[in-house]
Amino acid sequence: MKVFVTGVAGQLGHDVMNELASRGYEGIGSDLAPVYSGIQDGSAVTAMPYVSMDITDAAAVEQTLLQVRPDVVVHCAAWTAVDLAEDADQVERVRAINAGGTEHIVAACKALDCKLVYLSTDYVFDGQGDTPWEPDCKAYRPLNVYGQTKLEGELAVANTLTKYFIVRIAWVFGLSGKNFIKTMLHLGKTHDTLRVVNDQIGTPTYTYDLARLLVDMLQTQKYGYYHATNEGGYISWYDFAKEIFRQAGYSTQVIPVTTAEYGISKAARPFNSRLEKRKLTENGFQPLPTWQDALKRYLKEIEGQI
Repeated sequence: MKVFVTGVAGQLGHDVMNELASRGYEGIGSDLAPVYSGIQDGSAVTAMPYVSMDITDAAAVEQTLLQVRPDVVVHCAAWTAVDLAEDADQVERVRAINAGGTEHIVAACKALDCKLVYLSTDYVFDGQGDTPWEPDCKAYRPLNVYGQTKLEGELAVANTLTKYFIVRIAWVFGLSGKNFIKTMLHLGKTHDTLRVVNDQIGTPTYTYDLARLLVDMLQTQKYGYYHATNEGGYISWYDFAKEIFRQAGYSTQVIPVTTAEYGISKAARPFNSRLEKRKLTENGFQPLPTWQDALKRYLKEIEGQI
């Protein structure tokens, strides 16, 4: 099986490529850089084929994918800088990547009749209430540009293809780039106390664990919408911060505050990021480990880097 992965310089794309390699599948990675510019950790990723490709260039996407002729495309590439996406001079760029880029991938997949795994987000919903969002819920009301453009990508997939997996995730952390855990560890070294919001509820997602699930999934024909985060229960960012410091051995005190008390960011954030995941087990997929266990493994992985 040949799998083409976009966005391999990012944390999830990197982990998907490693998971493919560990199972003996042929993986071809792509990103914007002329050569692979992601995590240099001695992993199998850097030894696997890499193709420079701009997903906003329709001709380049078509030419590349028709030449590679993959059985599956795992589309991890996206604009994920949520606050920056709100800047007026960035909106069209964000849309060109998250919506337009996905449309180009979709068109190539349709021409090849291959499977597509599209990574989406809890931000396609309005984040109100306290009921977990079902994977097949269509009550879309994105609060920000990032959520709106990711929804447009979702719709491009679902309205065009039949062989697709749309997988929504939330609160992502991995080796590459910034994430909440790294931010807390950095701040915890220089602050005795930190204010963290306690009225935004969800569950973290470790890219290492998610990559395993995605490779399990793409081998099947159990198409449709899914939600995938780590198990371990719904928590607030405040709860997450406390557990990060506990496991890391920091004495930093965490003070719970509301989103209003913390201060308004450029992009509105959902209060309710609870994602219902039982559809995974109903379709025979193994749930991700608990977020507490994932955090323990992640802290060990980044030990000495903070």
